[in-house]
Amino acid sequence: MTSPQEPPVDSPPVRRFKDPAYVEVAPTLAGLRQRIDTLDEQIVALLAERALCVRDATRFKRDSFQVAAPARQAQVFARVRALAAPHEPAFPGLSDIVESTYRTLVAGYIAGEGEFFAATEPITS
Repeated sequence: MTSPQEPPVDSPPVRRFKDPAYVEVAPTLAGLRQRIDTLDEQIVALLAERALCVRDATRFKRDSFQVAAPARQAQVFARVRALAAPHEPAFPGLSDIVESTYRTLVAGYIAGEGEFFAATEPITS
């Protein structure tokens, strides 16, 4: 019978992987959560940096079709799947997770870029 409560964060593991080659990332759940929090900080900083690039890309687009750039979206999704593929043995399904994440991410960036596009004007000279 399982307990309907969160696991204690400073206790030793209660399960182990059957694979003898498995390498632990941290000795406690607290250590793992701290590492995840640090990674989240880095990921958010990188997403913010990517957002600035997306905003600046607005300057090069003539219309809303170019803002959406469906061919570029397809390239990005294929590229991130390929980047995730080498990590599949350690986490099966990671390519699907990464692509799904990027589809959501890109949709949000395109919505933001659409607003930035409305705040630009054509260069006429």
